[in-house]
Amino acid sequence: MPPSPANRRNNRNHQTRSSRLGAELFGRRGEDIAAWYLRLKGYRIVDKRVKTPGGEIDLVVRRFGLTAFVEVKSRMSRNEIGIALEAVNTRRIARAAEHYVSRHPGLAATPLRFDVIFLAPMMWPRHVKGAFDAS
Repeated sequence: MPPSPANRRNNRNHQTRSSRLGAELFGRRGEDIAAWYLRLKGYRIVDKRVKTPGGEIDLVVRRFGLTAFVEVKSRMSRNEIGIALEAVNTRRIARAAEHYVSRHPGLAATPLRFDVIFLAPMMWPRHVKGAFDAS
């Protein structure tokens, strides 16, 4: 007897939820790797996965008085790194950073920068400092 349509729908929803969860775990693992990489480079992690009304900031880091808002892009293969650059939503990150700075007014007087870290298997993390300008 073939499965009922309701069972097929539930199975599809389960697969979708499962793949979303896998993607989220993959992304979180990438953020953890990026945080360790930045620590090794002398950055101090101030905040992780900051949710604001404007969007989410993966990492907020400080080094030598500079604050950087870091977007982490994890990909399954090296070939997707070029595509990952196009996937960076600069307006969303800038809005989220603006909200973050409004909540931490002391940061307004310090230099701010937007960085991106690209990750792929069998490849060193690629840290692009000042990847875009928010103005």
